[in-house]
Amino acid sequence: MFTGLVEALGTVVSLDAGKGQSRLALAIPFASELVLGDSVAVNGCCLTVAVIDGDHVAFDLLAQTLDVTSLGGLAVGMMVNLERAMKAGDRFGGHFVQGHVDAIGKICGIEARGQDHVVDVELPDAIARLCIDKGSLAIDGISLTIASLKGGLATFWITPHTWDHTNLHAAMVGQRMNLEADMLAKHVDSLLAARMNAGA
Repeated sequence: MFTGLVEALGTVVSLDAGKGQSRLALAIPFASELVLGDSVAVNGCCLTVAVIDGDHVAFDLLAQTLDVTSLGGLAVGMMVNLERAMKAGDRFGGHFVQGHVDAIGKICGIEARGQDHVVDVELPDAIARLCIDKGSLAIDGISLTIASLKGGLATFWITPHTWDHTNLHAAMVGQRMNLEADMLAKHVDSLLAARMNAGA
């Protein structure tokens, strides 16, 4: 379980494609605090630590992970958002984030507004239907509040701290982002769909 509060930025060292599986290596500031088997959210995708070599940490990626996330588009030198799994008793500051990517969205607008930035993200229909104005949505593992929602377009106001301490400051229009809808919204949607199907 994660909170969507980015702990640090990592840098892509390599992404080696294999047959049915790939390995992603990152330079991670807190690598010395990790052990094999730890869970780390990388751009919102929960991955398991497979190798630790100094400040370089490697994760194995299944073909299915590459199919349903934006991780396959990473390149050497790119920055990624990192968050370690919560410890029991930790303060909870964002929203419930599982690290299970639901879909991929696309940035379709970035604009500076004074000290803040406004970012528009195009959402697939399956995600948009789970969102509400002022609701939560995880974008590349960042817990963000939807400032406005018009159809499949979600607008987010980004504070200077979030802008500076996440990969958003390096984001570009057209960039693909991992999306995870609010867990409670997904459960309610699933329960209502099951009830409607049973009634039919």
